[in-house]
Amino acid sequence: MRVRGFLSAIAFAILAFVSPLFAQTGGKETKVMIRAIARDAKVIGTHVGGAKITVRDVATGEILAQGMEQGGTGDTEVIMKKPHTRGMMVYNTPDASGYLAVLHLDKPTVVEISAEGPLGNAQATQRSSKTLLLVPGEDVLGEGILLEIHGFIVTPLAPLPDAKVKAGSPFEVRATVTMACGCPTEPDGLWDANKIRVVARLLRDGKVQEEIPMTYAGVQNTFHADVPVTVAGSMELQVLALDPASANFGMNREAIAVVP
Repeated sequence: MRVRGFLSAIAFAILAFVSPLFAQTGGKETKVMIRAIARDAKVIGTHVGGAKITVRDVATGEILAQGMEQGGTGDTEVIMKKPHTRGMMVYNTPDASGYLAVLHLDKPTVVEISAEGPLGNAQATQRSSKTLLLVPGEDVLGEGILLEIHGFIVTPLAPLPDAKVKAGSPFEVRATVTMACGCPTEPDGLWDANKIRVVARLLRDGKVQEEIPMTYAGVQNTFHADVPVTVAGSMELQVLALDPASANFGMNREAIAVVP
């Protein structure tokens, strides 16, 4: 009997641990729409891996809801081109992704809502959060809570992982740069590649050996440069995309081997 009671206690403890809603199912249902959006761009959706949304009770640390934002990036015309007026629906369109958190609150509760994304590229993933008071039964729908993710997604094309480059001659560095929502960059485009500075940096023991500007390669999103290397050994290659005017920065880092 004691063994059975002991096992039941363990099972109860495990259930409480793995189920964030376990302790709050008796409260009043409260729905909150949450959207992670890219700085100076659109909604972060499935195309770039989506965003992880977490709602946490600030006072207790308890996770009240957690899930993935998946779906489309929203209406380009409405988000990026039309003038925005107060109260206008910008992100609440049929093709805009979002995460609907269903909470069970028994009292007014200060929560922290956070978004981590885009999850399709680990080096581009950033976190944004805000705190606010929620009241039981008072749904937050429509545009919902907006969390802005800064940065670019930088994806290397050359050299390939584990590639060896030869000392004494330049090697090509090629990479794509998109907004955090995956929106495309190109000269004079809606996301203007002319306003993004892209550089390739070669480091040895943490010290920059070369820094070469990368130029648009004639293909959407794509930048390239020839980087000189004179000494063999282990190096780090960084590709950085910079747009301080919009506070967007992105980087990809990889190890390369330079052979004699």
